[in-house]
Amino acid sequence: MSFERIKEKLEILADAAKYDVSCASSGSTRKNTTKGLGNSTGMGICHSYTEDGRCVSLLKILLTNYCIFDCAYCVTRKSNDIKRAAFQVQEVVDLTINFYRRNYIEGLFLSSGIFKSPDYTMERLVAVAKKLRLEENFHGYIHLKSIPGCSDELMREAGLYADRLSVNIEIPTETGLKLLAPDKKREDFIKPMTKVKNEIIQYKSEKKLIKSTPKYAPAGQSSQMIIGASGESDQQIMWTANYLYDKFDLRRVYYSGYIPISYDDRLPHIGTAVPMLRENRLYQTDWLMRFYGFKVNEIVNNEHPNLDLDVDPKLGWALRNLQLFPVDVNTADKLMLARVPGLGMKSVHKILHARRYRRLNWEHLKRLGVALNRAKYFLVCESRDFERRDLSAIQLKSLILQNSTSKYQPLLSPQLSLF
Repeated sequence: MSFERIKEKLEILADAAKYDVSCASSGSTRKNTTKGLGNSTGMGICHSYTEDGRCVSLLKILLTNYCIFDCAYCVTRKSNDIKRAAFQVQEVVDLTINFYRRNYIEGLFLSSGIFKSPDYTMERLVAVAKKLRLEENFHGYIHLKSIPGCSDELMREAGLYADRLSVNIEIPTETGLKLLAPDKKREDFIKPMTKVKNEIIQYKSEKKLIKSTPKYAPAGQSSQMIIGASGESDQQIMWTANYLYDKFDLRRVYYSGYIPISYDDRLPHIGTAVPMLRENRLYQTDWLMRFYGFKVNEIVNNEHPNLDLDVDPKLGWALRNLQLFPVDVNTADKLMLARVPGLGMKSVHKILHARRYRRLNWEHLKRLGVALNRAKYFLVCESRDFERRDLSAIQLKSLILQNSTSKYQPLLSPQLSLF
Protein backbone atom coordinates (compact mmCIF):
# COMPACT_ATOMS: atom_id res chain seq x y z
CA MET A 1 0.00 0.00 0.00
CA SER A 2 1.25 3.49 -0.88
CA PHE A 3 2.64 5.92 1.65
CA GLU A 4 -0.08 8.43 0.76
CA ARG A 5 -2.84 5.94 1.56
CA ILE A 6 -1.25 5.08 4.92
CA LYS A 7 -0.94 8.76 5.68
CA GLU A 8 -4.60 9.33 4.79
CA LYS A 9 -5.67 6.48 7.07
CA LEU A 10 -3.53 7.86 9.87
CA GLU A 11 -5.11 11.31 9.55
CA ILE A 12 -8.65 9.89 9.62
CA LEU A 13 -8.18 7.36 12.42
CA ALA A 14 -5.95 9.52 14.62
CA ASP A 15 -8.48 12.35 14.39
CA ALA A 16 -11.33 9.97 15.30
CA ALA A 17 -9.39 8.80 18.37
CA LYS A 18 -9.12 12.28 19.87
CA TYR A 19 -12.58 11.97 21.47
CA ASP A 20 -11.28 9.31 23.85
CA VAL A 21 -9.71 11.14 26.80
CA SER A 22 -8.52 8.03 28.62
CA CYS A 23 -5.16 9.17 27.32
CA ALA A 24 -4.90 12.92 27.65
CA SER A 25 -3.75 14.63 24.48
CA SER A 26 -1.24 17.45 24.33
CA GLY A 27 -3.70 19.80 22.67
CA SER A 28 -0.95 21.33 20.52
CA THR A 29 -1.83 22.66 17.04
CA ARG A 30 1.57 23.88 15.92
CA LYS A 31 1.90 23.42 12.14
CA ASN A 32 5.04 23.13 10.04
CA THR A 33 4.69 25.67 7.24
CA THR A 34 8.36 26.49 6.69
CA LYS A 35 9.76 23.04 5.84
CA GLY A 36 11.25 22.88 9.31
CA LEU A 37 11.76 19.82 11.50
CA GLY A 38 8.67 18.14 12.97
CA ASN A 39 4.95 18.75 12.81
CA SER A 40 2.60 18.80 15.82
CA THR A 41 -1.14 18.46 15.25
CA GLY A 42 -4.15 18.06 17.51
CA MET A 43 -4.27 14.29 17.14
CA GLY A 44 -2.10 11.25 16.66
CA ILE A 45 0.23 11.65 19.65
CA CYS A 46 -1.12 11.77 23.18
CA HIS A 47 0.57 11.99 26.55
CA SER A 48 0.05 9.71 29.51
CA TYR A 49 1.71 9.99 32.90
CA THR A 50 3.35 7.31 35.02
CA GLU A 51 3.05 7.06 38.81
CA ASP A 52 6.47 8.70 39.23
CA GLY A 53 5.40 11.68 37.10
CA ARG A 54 7.11 10.78 33.82
CA CYS A 55 5.33 11.89 30.65
CA VAL A 56 4.96 9.06 28.11
CA SER A 57 4.12 9.81 24.46
CA LEU A 58 1.75 7.34 22.80
CA LEU A 59 0.55 6.77 19.26
CA LYS A 60 -3.22 7.18 19.67
CA ILE A 61 -5.35 5.77 16.85
CA LEU A 62 -8.41 3.71 16.00
CA LEU A 63 -8.06 0.41 14.20
CA THR A 64 -11.14 1.49 12.23
CA ASN A 65 -13.92 4.06 12.43
CA TYR A 66 -16.45 1.73 10.80
CA CYS A 67 -19.08 0.74 13.36
CA ILE A 68 -22.17 -1.45 13.41
CA PHE A 69 -23.78 0.67 16.13
CA ASP A 70 -25.61 3.99 15.83
CA CYS A 71 -25.00 5.58 19.24
CA ALA A 72 -26.35 9.13 19.14
CA TYR A 73 -23.34 10.65 20.94
CA CYS A 74 -20.59 8.99 18.88
CA VAL A 75 -18.82 10.59 15.91
CA THR A 76 -18.26 7.16 14.33
CA ARG A 77 -21.96 6.18 14.49
CA LYS A 78 -22.93 4.27 11.37
CA SER A 79 -25.42 6.93 10.22
CA ASN A 80 -22.85 9.74 10.45
CA ASP A 81 -21.58 10.97 7.08
CA ILE A 82 -17.83 10.88 7.64
CA LYS A 83 -14.77 9.51 5.88
CA ARG A 84 -14.20 5.88 6.81
CA ALA A 85 -10.95 3.93 6.96
CA ALA A 86 -9.48 0.80 8.49
CA PHE A 87 -5.94 -0.30 9.28
CA GLN A 88 -4.73 -3.81 8.72
CA VAL A 89 -3.12 -5.42 11.76
CA GLN A 90 0.36 -5.31 10.24
CA GLU A 91 0.01 -1.63 9.33
CA VAL A 92 -0.56 -0.69 12.97
CA VAL A 93 2.40 -2.83 14.01
CA ASP A 94 4.66 -1.19 11.41
CA LEU A 95 3.54 2.33 12.32
CA THR A 96 4.18 1.70 16.01
CA ILE A 97 7.65 0.27 15.46
CA ASN A 98 8.68 2.95 12.96
CA PHE A 99 7.47 5.78 15.20
CA TYR A 100 9.17 4.20 18.20
CA ARG A 101 12.50 3.85 16.38
CA ARG A 102 12.36 7.55 15.47
CA ASN A 103 11.73 8.38 19.15
CA TYR A 104 8.32 9.92 18.39
CA ILE A 105 6.50 7.64 20.83
CA GLU A 106 7.07 5.27 23.72
CA GLY A 107 3.93 3.21 23.31
CA LEU A 108 0.55 2.63 21.69
CA PHE A 109 -3.04 3.55 22.59
CA LEU A 110 -5.32 1.50 20.33
CA SER A 111 -9.11 1.65 20.17
CA SER A 112 -11.64 0.84 17.47
CA GLY A 113 -15.14 1.12 16.16
CA ILE A 114 -16.99 -2.20 16.23
CA PHE A 115 -17.14 -3.84 12.81
CA LYS A 116 -18.80 -7.19 12.07
CA SER A 117 -18.93 -8.19 15.77
CA PRO A 118 -17.29 -7.44 19.13
CA ASP A 119 -15.21 -10.63 18.98
CA TYR A 120 -14.08 -9.98 15.40
CA THR A 121 -12.88 -6.50 16.38
CA MET A 122 -11.30 -7.50 19.68
CA GLU A 123 -9.45 -10.35 18.00
CA ARG A 124 -7.67 -7.85 15.75
CA LEU A 125 -6.81 -5.50 18.60
CA VAL A 126 -5.25 -8.42 20.45
CA ALA A 127 -3.42 -9.50 17.29
CA VAL A 128 -1.71 -6.09 17.11
CA ALA A 129 -0.48 -6.32 20.71
CA LYS A 130 0.55 -9.96 20.27
CA LYS A 131 2.58 -9.23 17.14
CA LEU A 132 4.30 -6.29 18.80
CA ARG A 133 5.28 -8.37 21.83
CA LEU A 134 6.18 -11.70 20.22
CA GLU A 135 7.37 -10.84 16.71
CA GLU A 136 8.84 -7.35 17.23
CA ASN A 137 9.99 -7.91 20.83
CA PHE A 138 8.36 -4.58 21.72
CA HIS A 139 8.45 -3.74 25.42
CA GLY A 140 6.87 -0.29 25.24
CA TYR A 141 3.56 0.66 26.83
CA ILE A 142 0.38 -0.70 25.21
CA HIS A 143 -3.12 0.42 26.15
CA LEU A 144 -5.96 -1.51 24.48
CA LYS A 145 -9.57 -0.38 24.49
CA SER A 146 -11.60 -3.50 25.19
CA ILE A 147 -14.68 -4.03 23.06
CA PRO A 148 -17.95 -4.34 25.03
CA GLY A 149 -19.54 -7.75 24.50
CA CYS A 150 -16.37 -9.61 23.50
CA SER A 151 -15.59 -13.06 24.90
CA ASP A 152 -13.80 -13.80 28.17
CA GLU A 153 -11.10 -15.71 26.27
CA LEU A 154 -10.16 -12.63 24.23
CA MET A 155 -10.17 -10.42 27.33
CA ARG A 156 -7.83 -12.86 29.06
CA GLU A 157 -5.46 -12.88 26.09
CA ALA A 158 -5.55 -9.09 25.79
CA GLY A 159 -4.33 -8.68 29.37
CA LEU A 160 -1.30 -10.87 28.70
CA TYR A 161 0.02 -8.50 26.03
CA ALA A 162 -1.36 -5.07 27.03
CA ASP A 163 -0.18 -2.97 29.97
CA ARG A 164 -3.60 -1.43 30.51
CA LEU A 165 -7.11 -2.40 29.43
CA SER A 166 -10.15 -0.19 29.50
CA VAL A 167 -13.85 -0.40 28.70
CA ASN A 168 -15.69 2.89 28.25
CA ILE A 169 -18.88 2.85 30.32
CA GLU A 170 -19.93 5.65 27.91
CA ILE A 171 -23.11 6.95 29.60
CA PRO A 172 -23.29 7.25 33.43
CA THR A 173 -26.76 5.74 33.83
CA GLU A 174 -28.54 2.76 32.30
CA THR A 175 -31.52 4.99 31.45
CA GLY A 176 -29.28 7.35 29.49
CA LEU A 177 -27.65 4.43 27.65
CA LYS A 178 -31.04 3.02 26.61
CA LEU A 179 -32.05 6.43 25.31
CA LEU A 180 -28.93 7.19 23.27
CA ALA A 181 -27.62 3.70 22.45
CA PRO A 182 -30.61 1.33 22.50
CA ASP A 183 -28.62 -1.46 20.79
CA LYS A 184 -26.15 -1.67 23.67
CA LYS A 185 -26.61 -3.34 27.04
CA ARG A 186 -25.07 -2.30 30.33
CA GLU A 187 -23.95 -5.87 31.05
CA ASP A 188 -21.79 -5.81 27.90
CA PHE A 189 -19.64 -3.15 29.59
CA ILE A 190 -19.66 -4.78 33.02
CA LYS A 191 -18.70 -8.28 31.86
CA PRO A 192 -15.19 -7.45 30.52
CA MET A 193 -14.47 -5.26 33.56
CA THR A 194 -15.33 -8.16 35.83
CA LYS A 195 -13.14 -10.51 33.79
CA VAL A 196 -10.13 -8.18 33.97
CA LYS A 197 -10.51 -7.66 37.72
CA ASN A 198 -10.70 -11.41 38.37
CA GLU A 199 -7.75 -12.18 36.09
CA ILE A 200 -5.57 -9.55 37.78
CA ILE A 201 -6.35 -11.06 41.18
CA GLN A 202 -5.70 -14.60 39.93
CA TYR A 203 -2.39 -13.80 38.25
CA LYS A 204 -1.14 -11.89 41.30
CA SER A 205 -1.95 -14.88 43.49
CA GLU A 206 -0.22 -17.30 41.13
CA LYS A 207 2.86 -15.09 40.90
CA LYS A 208 3.36 -15.37 44.66
CA LEU A 209 3.74 -19.11 44.19
CA ILE A 210 5.33 -19.27 40.74
CA LYS A 211 7.75 -16.43 39.96
CA SER A 212 7.65 -17.12 36.22
CA THR A 213 3.91 -16.36 36.02
CA PRO A 214 3.46 -13.52 33.47
CA LYS A 215 2.00 -10.20 34.48
CA TYR A 216 -1.61 -9.56 33.56
CA ALA A 217 -2.56 -5.95 32.67
CA PRO A 218 0.07 -4.58 35.12
CA ALA A 219 -1.24 -1.01 34.72
CA GLY A 220 -4.77 -2.13 35.62
CA GLN A 221 -7.94 -0.96 33.91
CA SER A 222 -9.75 2.33 33.45
CA SER A 223 -13.00 3.65 32.00
CA GLN A 224 -14.57 6.80 30.59
CA MET A 225 -17.97 8.47 30.82
CA ILE A 226 -19.47 11.00 28.44
CA ILE A 227 -20.77 13.96 30.41
CA GLY A 228 -23.73 16.12 29.41
CA ALA A 229 -25.18 14.00 26.58
CA SER A 230 -28.01 12.49 28.59
CA GLY A 231 -28.65 15.04 31.33
CA GLU A 232 -27.29 13.26 34.41
CA SER A 233 -26.50 15.33 37.47
CA ASP A 234 -22.99 15.45 38.93
CA GLN A 235 -24.35 13.36 41.80
CA GLN A 236 -25.36 10.55 39.43
CA ILE A 237 -22.03 10.75 37.60
CA MET A 238 -19.95 10.51 40.76
CA TRP A 239 -22.02 7.66 42.21
CA THR A 240 -21.36 5.71 39.00
CA ALA A 241 -17.64 6.49 39.28
CA ASN A 242 -17.66 5.40 42.92
CA TYR A 243 -19.35 2.12 41.95
CA LEU A 244 -16.72 1.46 39.26
CA TYR A 245 -13.84 2.11 41.67
CA ASP A 246 -15.31 -0.10 44.39
CA LYS A 247 -16.58 -2.93 42.20
CA PHE A 248 -13.78 -3.25 39.64
CA ASP A 249 -10.69 -1.69 41.28
CA LEU A 250 -10.29 0.79 38.41
CA ARG A 251 -7.14 2.88 38.29
CA ARG A 252 -8.92 5.85 36.75
CA VAL A 253 -12.32 7.02 35.61
CA TYR A 254 -12.19 9.73 32.93
CA TYR A 255 -14.87 12.35 32.29
CA SER A 256 -15.36 13.55 28.73
CA GLY A 257 -17.65 16.51 28.10
CA TYR A 258 -20.09 15.86 25.28
CA ILE A 259 -19.15 17.61 22.03
CA PRO A 260 -22.14 18.18 19.68
CA ILE A 261 -21.46 16.29 16.46
CA SER A 262 -24.84 16.06 14.73
CA TYR A 263 -28.46 16.98 15.19
CA ASP A 264 -30.55 14.52 17.18
CA ASP A 265 -33.69 15.21 19.21
CA ARG A 266 -32.30 13.11 22.06
CA LEU A 267 -29.16 15.21 22.42
CA PRO A 268 -28.37 18.77 23.59
CA HIS A 269 -28.60 21.31 20.79
CA ILE A 270 -25.62 22.01 18.58
CA GLY A 271 -23.46 24.67 20.18
CA THR A 272 -24.15 23.54 23.77
CA ALA A 273 -20.90 21.73 24.45
CA VAL A 274 -20.14 20.89 28.08
CA PRO A 275 -17.83 23.55 29.57
CA MET A 276 -14.33 22.36 30.40
CA LEU A 277 -14.79 23.77 33.88
CA ARG A 278 -17.43 21.12 34.63
CA GLU A 279 -14.99 18.39 33.63
CA ASN A 280 -12.43 20.04 35.91
CA ARG A 281 -14.80 19.97 38.89
CA LEU A 282 -15.60 16.29 38.28
CA TYR A 283 -11.90 15.41 38.19
CA GLN A 284 -11.36 17.37 41.41
CA THR A 285 -14.22 15.49 43.07
CA ASP A 286 -12.76 12.21 41.82
CA TRP A 287 -9.41 13.22 43.37
CA LEU A 288 -11.07 14.01 46.71
CA MET A 289 -12.76 10.60 46.75
CA ARG A 290 -9.58 8.67 45.93
CA PHE A 291 -6.93 10.53 47.90
CA TYR A 292 -8.56 12.81 50.47
CA GLY A 293 -11.00 10.49 52.24
CA PHE A 294 -14.23 12.12 51.05
CA LYS A 295 -17.42 10.13 50.46
CA VAL A 296 -19.58 10.90 47.43
CA ASN A 297 -22.56 12.12 49.44
CA GLU A 298 -20.39 14.62 51.31
CA ILE A 299 -19.67 16.48 48.07
CA VAL A 300 -22.80 15.88 45.97
CA ASN A 301 -26.15 14.81 47.39
CA ASN A 302 -29.89 15.44 47.04
CA GLU A 303 -29.53 18.98 48.42
CA HIS A 304 -26.53 19.73 46.22
CA PRO A 305 -26.83 17.46 43.14
CA ASN A 306 -24.45 19.55 41.00
CA LEU A 307 -21.01 20.95 41.71
CA ASP A 308 -20.46 24.67 42.15
CA LEU A 309 -18.55 25.96 39.13
CA ASP A 310 -17.33 29.04 41.03
CA VAL A 311 -15.29 27.15 43.62
CA ASP A 312 -13.57 23.78 43.81
CA PRO A 313 -15.50 20.97 45.54
CA LYS A 314 -13.32 20.94 48.67
CA LEU A 315 -13.94 24.63 49.28
CA GLY A 316 -17.63 24.11 48.49
CA TRP A 317 -17.81 21.36 51.12
CA ALA A 318 -16.00 23.52 53.70
CA LEU A 319 -18.34 26.46 53.13
CA ARG A 320 -21.31 24.16 53.78
CA ASN A 321 -19.69 22.83 56.96
CA LEU A 322 -18.25 25.91 58.64
CA GLN A 323 -19.19 24.46 62.05
CA LEU A 324 -16.19 22.10 61.70
CA PHE A 325 -13.75 24.99 61.34
CA PRO A 326 -11.35 26.50 62.27
CA VAL A 327 -8.96 23.55 62.55
CA ASP A 328 -5.93 23.80 64.83
CA VAL A 329 -2.94 23.09 62.60
CA ASN A 330 -0.94 21.88 65.60
CA THR A 331 -3.41 19.26 66.86
CA ALA A 332 -5.71 18.22 63.99
CA ASP A 333 -5.34 14.72 62.58
CA LYS A 334 -4.29 13.96 59.01
CA LEU A 335 -7.83 13.38 57.72
CA MET A 336 -9.10 16.74 58.99
CA LEU A 337 -6.07 18.65 57.75
CA ALA A 338 -6.64 17.13 54.30
CA ARG A 339 -10.12 18.68 54.32
CA VAL A 340 -8.85 22.23 54.78
CA PRO A 341 -9.24 24.23 51.53
CA GLY A 342 -5.85 25.04 50.08
CA LEU A 343 -4.03 22.15 51.75
CA GLY A 344 -2.85 19.42 49.41
CA MET A 345 -1.54 16.10 50.68
CA LYS A 346 2.08 17.24 50.31
CA SER A 347 1.38 20.21 52.56
CA VAL A 348 -0.43 17.97 55.05
CA HIS A 349 2.57 15.63 55.27
CA LYS A 350 4.94 18.58 55.69
CA ILE A 351 2.80 19.95 58.54
CA LEU A 352 2.61 16.57 60.30
CA HIS A 353 6.39 16.22 60.06
CA ALA A 354 7.22 19.80 61.11
CA ARG A 355 4.94 19.92 64.14
CA ARG A 356 6.82 17.00 65.70
CA TYR A 357 9.58 19.51 66.48
CA ARG A 358 7.68 22.69 67.37
CA ARG A 359 4.30 24.40 67.33
CA LEU A 360 3.67 26.07 64.01
CA ASN A 361 2.64 29.64 63.26
CA TRP A 362 1.71 31.41 60.01
CA GLU A 363 5.32 32.15 59.16
CA HIS A 364 6.22 28.49 59.48
CA LEU A 365 3.31 27.53 57.23
CA LYS A 366 4.48 30.02 54.60
CA ARG A 367 7.96 28.49 54.65
CA LEU A 368 6.42 25.06 54.19
CA GLY A 369 4.76 26.32 51.01
CA VAL A 370 1.18 26.19 52.29
CA ALA A 371 -1.27 28.16 50.10
CA LEU A 372 -2.60 30.47 52.78
CA ASN A 373 -4.78 32.60 50.50
CA ARG A 374 -7.71 30.32 51.38
CA ALA A 375 -6.38 28.01 54.08
CA LYS A 376 -5.97 30.92 56.52
CA TYR A 377 -9.75 31.26 56.86
CA PHE A 378 -10.06 27.66 58.06
CA LEU A 379 -7.01 27.32 60.33
CA VAL A 380 -5.74 28.54 63.68
CA CYS A 381 -2.14 28.24 64.87
CA GLU A 382 0.37 30.00 67.13
CA SER A 383 -0.32 33.41 65.56
CA ARG A 384 -3.29 35.75 65.65
CA ASP A 385 -2.81 37.38 62.27
CA PHE A 386 -5.22 36.50 59.46
CA GLU A 387 -7.86 35.16 61.85
CA ARG A 388 -11.35 36.17 60.77
CA ARG A 389 -14.27 34.21 62.20
CA ASP A 390 -17.24 36.57 61.77
CA LEU A 391 -17.96 35.81 58.11
CA SER A 392 -20.90 33.84 56.75
CA ALA A 393 -20.39 31.20 54.06
CA ILE A 394 -21.60 33.62 51.36
CA GLN A 395 -19.28 36.39 52.56
CA LEU A 396 -16.33 34.02 52.86
CA LYS A 397 -16.90 32.64 49.36
CA SER A 398 -17.06 36.15 47.93
CA LEU A 399 -13.89 37.19 49.76
CA ILE A 400 -11.92 34.14 48.60
CA LEU A 401 -13.00 34.59 44.99
CA GLN A 402 -12.17 38.28 45.13
CA ASN A 403 -8.69 37.58 46.48
CA SER A 404 -7.93 34.74 44.10
CA THR A 405 -5.52 35.49 41.28
CA SER A 406 -7.86 33.57 39.00
CA LYS A 407 -11.42 32.56 39.71
CA TYR A 408 -11.14 29.62 37.34
CA GLN A 409 -8.22 27.24 36.94
CA PRO A 410 -9.10 25.29 33.75
CA LEU A 411 -7.65 21.80 33.63
CA LEU A 412 -5.72 21.10 30.44
CA SER A 413 -4.90 17.52 31.39
CA PRO A 414 -6.78 15.23 33.79
CA GLN A 415 -3.43 13.85 34.95
CA LEU A 416 -2.27 17.20 36.37
CA SER A 417 -2.32 17.74 40.11
CA LEU A 418 -5.64 19.31 41.08
CA PHE A 419 -4.93 20.89 44.43
